Amino acid sequence: MFTGEYRHSVDDKGRIAVPARFRPQLESGAFLSRWMESCLAVHTAAGWEALSTRMAAIPITDTNGRLFSRFVFSGASPAELDRQGRVLVPAYLRDEIGLASEAVVVGTRDHVEIWAPDRWDDYRRALEDPQALAQAFEGLGI
Repeated sequence: MFTGEYRHSVDDKGRIAVPARFRPQLESGAFLSRWMESCLAVHTAAGWEALSTRMAAIPITDTNGRLFSRFVFSGASPAELDRQGRVLVPAYLRDEIGLASEAVVVGTRDHVEIWAPDRWDDYRRALEDPQALAQAFEGLGI
């Protein structure tokens, strides 16, 4: 399970250090893709395969399924950790989310998200309203 929030620098080549506690889960392979709320997702190889299998089960006539597939899979890239535990984020994905010299790496249970710090900070501030948060969680059965 991926949990926690970490801030890391992005080097000139676009590499980001993966938090040490995430590395064992990603060593056997990972996939990097665009994701919701203008961030990137890093899925384990098994998680990526499971997502792909779920998407393959959706009929091709399903407009939203096609939209999701195009959004996620068209920009996806295999990701490998280097010897120093860094992952290379391709320039087109860095540009898409506005990633510059710093990144926020967030564990979200079954995948990792990479955010531009300003976007993450804005998103986090929006979560500080207890009424809005309670309303968003309503109906989840938690």
